[in-house]
Order: sequence, then structure tokens, then C-alpha cells
Amino acid sequence: MKSKTLFITSLAFLSGGLLNTIAIADDAKARAIMEKVDARDDGDNKSSNMEMILIDKRGKKRIRKIRSLDKDFGEDTYKIMFFEKPADVRNTGFLTYDYDDSNRDDDQWLYLPALKKSKRISSSDKSGSFMGSDFTYSDMTSRDLEDYDFTFKKEMEVNGHKVWVIESVPRTKEVIEETGSTKGMVFIRQDNYVAIRSISWVKKGKKLKFMDMKGLELIDGIWTTTEIHMTTKKGKKTEHKSILKFTNIKYNQDLDESLFSVRRLEKGL
Repeated sequence: MKSKTLFITSLAFLSGGLLNTIAIADDAKARAIMEKVDARDDGDNKSSNMEMILIDKRGKKRIRKIRSLDKDFGEDTYKIMFFEKPADVRNTGFLTYDYDDSNRDDDQWLYLPALKKSKRISSSDKSGSFMGSDFTYSDMTSRDLEDYDFTFKKEMEVNGHKVWVIESVPRTKEVIEETGSTKGMVFIRQDNYVAIRSISWVKKGKKLKFMDMKGLELIDGIWTTTEIHMTTKKGKKTEHKSILKFTNIKYNQDLDESLFSVRRLEKGL
């Protein structure tokens, strides 16, 4: 199975271009690296517990507990998440159909118990904040390589690991609108092809987002994210920070296909 983990791709925005197409030369070396990142095995039938920690600019924390399930459907990946705690978000659910076909938009639904109905997330809403975090709805799916041109920038070390630094530029303005990012870099570990850091320029507000993979473990032969930080800054000031921690991670679980449906989403935990 190709990699479908949280893949925070860095983007760059350039104006102009015929039919909203941004013409940038593609780098064969960089694309070859990104293809290996995309093809990396991330397992199947995965279950895990998540803790989402939201930290505002004053340092005040809000903590949410989440149950997450992932399953492959052919080349596609489906994910369903249920919020367990605190009480004000309990039974809120999120369902994603991450399609391998680059010509098909991924489907996402958010279920809010207070409204007793699911809302489909439109393409124009995918750049919005996911449940008050620094992650967007677009961050909840993998990115299609066909949407970008890649440029190899340099080699360096991050936390003792050699990495390639690659710039990613969207080929259309629609991709920029959907992701909400305008420029950035992604740092790929050379030994396992995992994206362990990214810097992206937010389209609105002249802000930067910094993603850092703080926890990465080899579980059942799969390189697995155990902790990821996303920080939003304006200038030198941190505006907000989100931390995702993953525990009780298990692969090859017996997950029935019926779990990954809007009907099941609306039943809650």
C-alpha cells in the first residue's frame, strides 16, 4: 500500500498563467524522491488512539481524545475518526475517502451530534481548520504528486538524520485555494523516505506553518508516526500550536467495510 499518512506538503504560489496553470520546471531528481515517499508502505487495517492538544498563544491547552480507524479499499484509503473526550465534542465524527485517482476529489464528511447530521466538506472548505487545530481538512489526506512540480534544493541534517530538502510548487491555482498554502519546503529522511519536517507559507494572513515529526517508530515493519507538531507563526510570534499523539497503534486489524460509511459515522461511538 502506498503511503497515506499525514503528508504535509509544502507549496509555492506564483500568479498568472494560462487557464490558471502555473508553469514551473519540474526536477526529475526531486520527483523521483517524492514518488518513493508516495509509494512507501504504511500498512493496512490500522487502529489507533489519538490525543489532540490545542495550545493558544497564551499557552492555554485544550485536550481531545480520538479513536481512529484506517482501511484500504483497493488503491484508495478510508479513514474514520470519533472524538471521545471532552463531553462537548463526544461523538463528533470525521470520515475521509482518500482516492488514489488524481482526477477524483477526495470525499470528506464531518458529523456534529448537535445538528444530528453529516456535513460534506467541499473543496472550498478544505483549507479551513480541522476541529480548531492548525491542521486543515486538506492535511487529512495525501497529496497527489500530479498536482505539483518539485525542485531539489539541498541536503542537510535534521536531528541527526540526513534529509533532502525539496520545494513543491502547485500546478494550478485551484490546488492553492484547496490547501491554503502558498510556498514551502518539505524535508525527507534519506534512510526511510519519511517527511519529517515542512515549512509552508499560509495564503492568508502572512503566516508560516511549521510541521515537525517528533515521534517516529518502526511498528510491524512500518515506519509509523507517533507524535506530530504543527505550529502557526506570524513573524516571530507563535499564534497557535497543535500536537497529535498516537498510541495503541495496531495494523492488520479485522475492520469491516461497513465501518467506513456516513451511516456508521452518524451512530457515534
